[in-house]
Amino acid sequence: MEILKVENIVKQYAGHRALDDISISTQEGEIFGLLGPNGAGKTSLIRIINQITGPDSGRVLLNGKEITPEDISKIGYLPEERGLYKKMKVGEQALYFARLKGMSKFEAKQKLKFWFDKFEISSWSGKKVEELSKGMAQKIQFITTVLHEPKLLILDEPFSGFDPINTELIKSEILRLKENGTSIMLSTHNMSSVEEICDSIALINKSKLVVSGTLEEVKKQYDSDVYAIQFKGIMMAFANALWTGYELIDKKQLDDNTAIAYIKMKNGNKINDLLKVVMPSVEVEAIHKVIPSMNDIFIKAVGGEIGGNNE
Repeated sequence: MEILKVENIVKQYAGHRALDDISISTQEGEIFGLLGPNGAGKTSLIRIINQITGPDSGRVLLNGKEITPEDISKIGYLPEERGLYKKMKVGEQALYFARLKGMSKFEAKQKLKFWFDKFEISSWSGKKVEELSKGMAQKIQFITTVLHEPKLLILDEPFSGFDPINTELIKSEILRLKENGTSIMLSTHNMSSVEEICDSIALINKSKLVVSGTLEEVKKQYDSDVYAIQFKGIMMAFANALWTGYELIDKKQLDDNTAIAYIKMKNGNKINDLLKVVMPSVEVEAIHKVIPSMNDIFIKAVGGEIGGNNE
């Protein structure tokens, strides 16, 4: 079931088009990665979805209907710019945000206790926000974002400020929310996290949508038919054994007698064809296809080239 649909959004500021005919959609219970370099238009799109600003043209649909200001209570939004009041106590502030989302005082207190205990921060409830570390403040904001159990979560750089242990904690909570049917839009520059938890992605570059689809579809789109072959022997002998059906695009010497070569297949050649031409010259130990990582795809989509030495 489609939860969020963005249709042909255009947003123009003075002398700058922030979004140029952007269309994306997210499904129920999926984690959707909204990717792109700084200044690509991601934040502009998130602000439009949250009705902080409006588009010049196009529309946003929530559960099949054009979104209204009343629908915002159904969305949990964690902005990249943190918005806690420094002089307020942590517990009071979290309760205040919960009440803004329409929760009763009793329900909010019960759920806050659950989350504070879960994140092991109950002892901080009476402290002022200005006493918190960046990571601790981020935990509080994450809690206030998910507390009212919205069906759609929009998380803008949710791992910012976290050490590896707390990053894993937040990832596990995001995955748990997904399992419970929450749809999650995740905007991040952390490509390893995208690789781990996202089901689908959209990549915006220079205000335009340049890549979209499931992770599997996107990786197939950027498949460059490169294989890594590890062997014992002399690299020169290996290279000389290749003929016009293959291109040696990179190489790595592991020790005096072992190396890895990255080979791009040409003219419809397959693994068996490659092995036939090199096995008389070297001892092949392993071979595997190089699947482009999300980091590779990001770099290529915004104007770089994918290298051959990513295993």
